[in-house]
Amino acid sequence: MDVNAAVAALAAIAGVCTGVIAMLAFRWSERDQARPTRSSLHTDAVLPPGVDTVLSVLRSSAVVLDEGDSVVKASSAAYALGLVRGGKLAVEPMLHMARDTRRDGEIRQVELDLPRRGTGRGEALAVSARVAPLGSRLVLLLVEDLTEARRIEAVRRDFVANVSHELKTPTGALSLLSEAVMDASDDPEAVTRFAGRMQIEATRLTNLVQELIDLSRVQNDDPLEDAEPVRVDELVAEAMDRSRHPASTKQITMAAGGTADLHVWGNRGQLAAALGNLVENAVNYSPARTRVGIAARRIAAPGGDMIEIAVTDQGIGISEKDRERVFERFYRVDPARSRATGGTGLGLAIVKHVAASHGGEVTVWSSEGQGSTFTLRLPEAGAVRDRASRRDPVTVDEDDDVPDVPYETFSSAVPVSQAIVPAPEVLP
Repeated sequence: MDVNAAVAALAAIAGVCTGVIAMLAFRWSERDQARPTRSSLHTDAVLPPGVDTVLSVLRSSAVVLDEGDSVVKASSAAYALGLVRGGKLAVEPMLHMARDTRRDGEIRQVELDLPRRGTGRGEALAVSARVAPLGSRLVLLLVEDLTEARRIEAVRRDFVANVSHELKTPTGALSLLSEAVMDASDDPEAVTRFAGRMQIEATRLTNLVQELIDLSRVQNDDPLEDAEPVRVDELVAEAMDRSRHPASTKQITMAAGGTADLHVWGNRGQLAAALGNLVENAVNYSPARTRVGIAARRIAAPGGDMIEIAVTDQGIGISEKDRERVFERFYRVDPARSRATGGTGLGLAIVKHVAASHGGEVTVWSSEGQGSTFTLRLPEAGAVRDRASRRDPVTVDEDDDVPDVPYETFSSAVPVSQAIVPAPEVLP
């Protein structure tokens, strides 16, 4: 009995010791987990409560520096702009600002032009940097990218200057012509002549104001809000009707063809205006007794089939240096001819915006003395095409005034597939 009691006592003592050791190990583990690591001392522990959360929701690029100029916290935008590299602030002027702010506690702000990473073209990145103390040891740097804002402001300034100049020309002419009419009140022939000129200038002013309204509309409105399947045949017929009178005056033959029963998806009014501008330009810049052709076809594209509408003329053509700028607002290849035809220099800019807002593009091929081909590419209305494929092929209605002419008829000067070149980048 005494042996059994001794064994039981020893087992009890061993159990107590095991429990004590387990408790001590648990306490030691908790203390180990609560002890700050080197990384936490370098990041979260030194930041005031809530700062990390605030920095994560800021749109500005944020960088927090410690007393040794090491980066404690940096947003992903700061890395994207190239402000932080290797755990250090890579922009020397900002680093000097941070040191001055740490020394005297004053908030500083400056605008800088930084080299853009990876371009190699000397493009500058405009930023606004603001430095403020954060606690007793840290400095907060907030950087705002102003590049896009500056570009938009420059576009607005140029646009206002161009509009002012363009409006001043017809209004000034009207003022002078009205004075001439008053001075020639006793000469009926002179009054008739001056009145005719006044009508021309008034028409030019009306067209300019209307195209400014159209340009503003295509820039601000979302064309896909009122999007619908639009028949390309109807767009072509409407564009031809719009230019039929000036074409007949110059004895220019207009013909359309290509693939029938194509549909695009978008705003009918904007698409009609864009194609109408292309056809109108082709007529205006073509000599008498020439030919203007409009052809449509379906082409395969990675994101889905596209509808390609090509407008080809046999006009004066466009030089290489002018081809880079023809889609800019108010840019005219031949200012004298534009004045004679009433051109405002906004037609191709409107086409460019309509194409871009519909998910397409407009491109140009041209050779001086041989003519030009403007190609409008737009996404096909896929649902309409699927429904049409399950029915019998549909031919062009006679009422559409679009004769069935092969697509290749209008690409004799150059195949349209070779005439497509990237459109130049233009200001919005």
